[in-house]
Amino acid sequence: MTADPFVSVEGLSIDITNARGTIHAVRDVSFTVERGKTLCIVGESGSGKSITSLGLMGLLPATATRRATRLQVGGTDLMALGPRAMADVRGNRMAMIFQEPMTSLNPCLTIGEQMAEMLTRHRGASRKLAFENSALWLEKVGIPAALTRIDQFPHQLSGGLRQRVMIAMMLMCEPELIIADEPTTALDVSIQAQILHLLSSLQRELSMTMIFITHDLGVVSRIADDVAVMYGGQLVETAPTADLFARPQHPYTRGLIDCIPIPGKTKPGAHLGSIPGSIPSLMGAMEGCAFAPRCAAATAECRSGKLDLTRYSANQSVRCLNPIGVAQSSAATMEKTE
Repeated sequence: MTADPFVSVEGLSIDITNARGTIHAVRDVSFTVERGKTLCIVGESGSGKSITSLGLMGLLPATATRRATRLQVGGTDLMALGPRAMADVRGNRMAMIFQEPMTSLNPCLTIGEQMAEMLTRHRGASRKLAFENSALWLEKVGIPAALTRIDQFPHQLSGGLRQRVMIAMMLMCEPELIIADEPTTALDVSIQAQILHLLSSLQRELSMTMIFITHDLGVVSRIADDVAVMYGGQLVETAPTADLFARPQHPYTRGLIDCIPIPGKTKPGAHLGSIPGSIPSLMGAMEGCAFAPRCAAATAECRSGKLDLTRYSANQSVRCLNPIGVAQSSAATMEKTE
């Protein structure tokens, strides 16, 4: 925890009600992000990472209930804001880039019309000035022939160009916080690398704070200052990026890292690592460790009671009764004794 974090989330829980019951999508999540830094929230599909970001943005469905002890961005208490005040903050001080730009952009409006609305809505700019700035921002994110592009519709652009448009649109008001929800998942590898480089360079230029949502630890290693690993709607490990990759403490984190092929070391045709089993149901109460059914090191104690996210070292916290480092240390001690 930092003394004066730019983003402070404490005790965030989100429940979603449907015909089958209540889904406890996010369970008591807490984290902080320092100004100008990048936090990556990582986990497989269904872990709760995207719902966490939507809860922070105030974009949850009507059937969702959000609770939090603290939800602050730049000193602003988001829990205290009504819909109109939150709409003023959203897009202006904080913005979100979504995974699939084709479904995020309005197919019936030109690129220029959609981009210009950001400045007319949040900055009171004239339509002429807003269109001029839209073209400038398209050039800034590497889109050629910007004056032509602003008159085109989303379907006339490639997936990579559409994502660049979304980035330009979200950054036009120069927000203090940007949340990127798997913005490169739908893109091929070469375009993905370009988008990551673009986001990182714009973050430095605009001095933005960023929360990056992903399931890809390869992406995490390239852009994150800190990492929060989610599983079953909970944070199971938090650490600076270098510490997490060098000394992962939660078995789930270790499993995710083992799934990454290593260039130059992973031989063609070699078996890639995988985590057996499936993610847990988020319906009803959760007893013990959510990862226990998939964990080779799980004990009877792991399957009952309440597990807290506890500090393992100065910068690393883990939700586990048998962290990997402790288990390795115990094994080494036993070998010496024998």
